[in-house]
Amino acid sequence: MKILVLNSGSSSIKYSVFEMDELLILASGIIEKIGETQSIHQYCLADTDGKTQESTIAQLVPDHQQGLAKIIQFLQKSAVIQQASDLAAIGHRVVHGGEKFHQPTLIDKTILMELRKMIPLAPLHNPANLTGIQEAMKFAKNIPQVAVFDTAFHQSIPAHAFLYAIPKELYEQAGIRRYGFHGTSHHYVAKQAAKFLGKPLRSLNLITLHLGNGGSVTAIKQGKSVDTSMGMTPLEGLIMGTRSGDIDPAIPFYLNKNPGMSCDEINTLLNQQSGLKGICGENDMRTIHAMADTGDKSAQLAIDMYCYRIKKYIGAYCAVLGKVDALVFTGGIGENDEQIRETICAGLSFFGISIDPHKNAMTSTKIIDIKDKKSTLSVFVIPTDEELEIAMQTMMCIENSSFSQ
Repeated sequence: MKILVLNSGSSSIKYSVFEMDELLILASGIIEKIGETQSIHQYCLADTDGKTQESTIAQLVPDHQQGLAKIIQFLQKSAVIQQASDLAAIGHRVVHGGEKFHQPTLIDKTILMELRKMIPLAPLHNPANLTGIQEAMKFAKNIPQVAVFDTAFHQSIPAHAFLYAIPKELYEQAGIRRYGFHGTSHHYVAKQAAKFLGKPLRSLNLITLHLGNGGSVTAIKQGKSVDTSMGMTPLEGLIMGTRSGDIDPAIPFYLNKNPGMSCDEINTLLNQQSGLKGICGENDMRTIHAMADTGDKSAQLAIDMYCYRIKKYIGAYCAVLGKVDALVFTGGIGENDEQIRETICAGLSFFGISIDPHKNAMTSTKIIDIKDKKSTLSVFVIPTDEELEIAMQTMMCIENSSFSQ
């Protein structure tokens, strides 16, 4: 059973093809800079010996329709698939599912209409997701298409955690509430942690940290998300690469009245010019470390602020959960930056969190428990695989539908 996973962004399409019978990835890649003068197609192919070959192709891709066409041509030329009917399904990442979508969902005309209603909740992401779905449906008319939502895992959050302290009518009429994001990643690493511990996920309390250019932390109680740092949009919560995270909500009004910034300018400021970039001028943590190593005080301040905010959330979620079985690091920074992990965990022995510096310095593509002998809970580094999780949820969806009959 082959499943194609598509993640369609505003100027990119990321894709993976999985052989689900053996949970093998046959091909993956991304077309970037769609609509620009020089698009880039990076790909990775697995051969019959299990080895991979990687390459980058510069080509003109004017729109998403031609982007998907080039992906299909590439997959056919590489003998990953011969035709659309070789695919059991196509799974799509959809950023925002609102309150309506709690599970992976088979896409039809009615679902497409519902997804369009979600655009005001995620105006930067959902339109691009929809474009990818529509183009895929043209290519594979008789192949089941499944939407997998970033917000779905967080639909178990209780009202006292997802509501904001504003007039309730704004929730009832406009849907203003905490939705949370990165749910596919948080769910995947939570399941991996449970598997590693040899315990049912429903028996575990976990704090999962997805740390990349975007970042979020989730409190998982008995296998279900009960709180998460991102809110109605991905702007709330941790300090991120270019996003501010938590700020005084009166700051936008101040910026509007005093420097005279428009709403669009403030939105751009908080989403694209703040966070690590706003503090030290860079949003790549590797570059920031290099700057700090040369004595750049703004870079060191950015690191300190970044880790401090995460510490605060860990402490808060320890209070929410009471007993914690494991702290999980994932995402580009969470998986690869030992200094950030060390700084975050320093001084958390009160919560039973203590790490072994030698284990923390290890690199692996598999799960590592970096706790030391004094730690009363596990501290995992778990590589995330959102594409595989989307493929597994897609397979589950079609097996439970009429397509499996």
